[in-house]
Amino acid sequence: MTTTCSKQIAEYGSWVSPIKPELLLGKSVGLGEIQYFSNSIYWIEMRPEEQGRYVIVKRDSDGKQQDMIAAPYNARTRVHEYGGASYLVCEAGIFFTNFSDQYIYWIGHDLSVSQLTKTAECRYADFIYDSSRHRLIGIREDHREESTEANNSIVAIDLNTTDETVLSSGNDFYANPRLSPDSKKICWIEWQHPNMPWDTTSLYQAIMHDDGTISETTLIAGGSDESVLQPKWNQLNELFYVSDKNNWWNIYKFDGDKHECLLAMDAEFAVPQWSFGEQNYDFINNNTLVVNYWLEGVAKLAIVDIEKSSLNDITIPYTDLESIVCHNRSCWFIAASPSSFPAIIELELDNFQFESLRISNEMHIDGGYFSEGESIRYAINQTNEAYAFFYKPENKDFSAPIDSLPPLIVMSHGGPTGASHNGLKMVIQYFTSRGFAVMDVNYGGSTGYGREYRQRLYGEWGIVDVNDCCEAARYAVDQGWADPEQLAIRGGSAGGYTTLASLVFKNVFKAGASHYGVSDLEALANETHKFESRYLDQLIGPYPEEKSLYQQRSPVYAVEQLSCPIIFFQGLEDKIVLPNQAEMMVAALKEKKIPVAYIAYENEQHGFRQSKNIKRTLEAEYYFYSTIFGFECIDDIEPVVFEQ
Repeated sequence: MTTTCSKQIAEYGSWVSPIKPELLLGKSVGLGEIQYFSNSIYWIEMRPEEQGRYVIVKRDSDGKQQDMIAAPYNARTRVHEYGGASYLVCEAGIFFTNFSDQYIYWIGHDLSVSQLTKTAECRYADFIYDSSRHRLIGIREDHREESTEANNSIVAIDLNTTDETVLSSGNDFYANPRLSPDSKKICWIEWQHPNMPWDTTSLYQAIMHDDGTISETTLIAGGSDESVLQPKWNQLNELFYVSDKNNWWNIYKFDGDKHECLLAMDAEFAVPQWSFGEQNYDFINNNTLVVNYWLEGVAKLAIVDIEKSSLNDITIPYTDLESIVCHNRSCWFIAASPSSFPAIIELELDNFQFESLRISNEMHIDGGYFSEGESIRYAINQTNEAYAFFYKPENKDFSAPIDSLPPLIVMSHGGPTGASHNGLKMVIQYFTSRGFAVMDVNYGGSTGYGREYRQRLYGEWGIVDVNDCCEAARYAVDQGWADPEQLAIRGGSAGGYTTLASLVFKNVFKAGASHYGVSDLEALANETHKFESRYLDQLIGPYPEEKSLYQQRSPVYAVEQLSCPIIFFQGLEDKIVLPNQAEMMVAALKEKKIPVAYIAYENEQHGFRQSKNIKRTLEAEYYFYSTIFGFECIDDIEPVVFEQ
């Protein structure tokens, strides 16, 4: 290693970086699910140092912050396995689903905690408070019948007796029960197999009677080839919702007689409902909204005048936003930029002043170690394009030898109906600050580019996504951004499948990292949870009618075509992608004598939440690449054991 001027010269991949897992995790929390009540805001913090515990946090108008639940309580629901909307703050107190037993607990005004529900086999989420009838309304996922799929319904829980009354049932899935301000109407979203909530959903409305029963259930929107999301009432009892019936998720208003699209834009005003509680718009008053929308993967914030059908962008220093909540002239949301960690932001709408109330990571790192993602689009063929964010290697202390090129990591996001954004991602910065280039791909099927782009993947999972990721790597090589002999691909869950399929069915990459990835589509169809149990009908084809196609596209059945090393990471309690998915692939690679590493974690599920495991995963992946690509691993890392 030599020094020239102010920078040291070292090969790509071996740059010394201050971005280390210990620093990232020691002060790091996940932020989500903002709520406002009585001059205070609340949110969820996921704390890796507390074994991934979800904590309800309150911040009052004086800036005082306090935890509202103590260990071992963990405000995380398992409805749909992905959870979300696990708590509610209202005039009756705080309600939350506790992860370990899935009971609802009630925190009273004296902060005493009592158990509300009694059935261990039921899970609950997405609550509203019916103050007129002193009851909690939400989604119930009933697992009492072991021989059948869980039964989903909308239930009301009497807070005096704890009795549960089913308000609506009979469909496969429900979400977003919302009560009108006058308590005379209730609306909700429902859908059925094989649809996912971004395929076809229905928005229903019913009359709510004084005794709590409902009648006159009416279809308001959706029902066929239309995804309807995020219903919300204003104080005039007018119903708003998001629909993609014109290809893009735009906001609509229903006044009881007619439907009106507030703004017809080639932009997305919602995200796919993988979890409950998504909030991409809220009311300032009955005629004004604050909205979060997306243009080619970049988040925008704007004020919408409903009567004038006008949108005025707010200049913001952020590119990634979620969880918008408004009250009077204030607005709160979670935001990140290419150089700043996610944080809870307060925006005063009178003067457009921003204040950061809670940062997900207090660590301060010189911006000279950060790489900012460049939004790119590239041709797949004569008719299709794909999108990505490209991150070049960046470290203010190092340069690489002249005429050398960096290793490239292509990242394949999960879902696959998900999206990559260019807010600060420390996993990416961990690698770019060590001398890697990264291509974070929004392949066909990703959200943020309209319904048609999302449906490019229908019937083509394992083909479109794989081609788009391979073409992203080729594009980077053609641009002179990456070493063609040092191309890797990584992904988690569905992104893990794309990773494995790319390695098996194509000859572009030299190494791969699968994080709880799918290797056997047939096993996934037979073993996964209810929410995704028919997802593959759209992505592959109906099962078992298309059994041969499932096998044809499963990496585990084509290991003989594989010739490069892979590292696998897996949670042993994963109920979405079971551990046998990784273990079958590892066994097949060992039989073929291809170097393979398998790191499994007890007490981890779909995605890792414990600090020690997150740290080990990041370091082990870096060690793996350094071994495969033959550069010096400059960090003190526990070696990875390869088997073959």
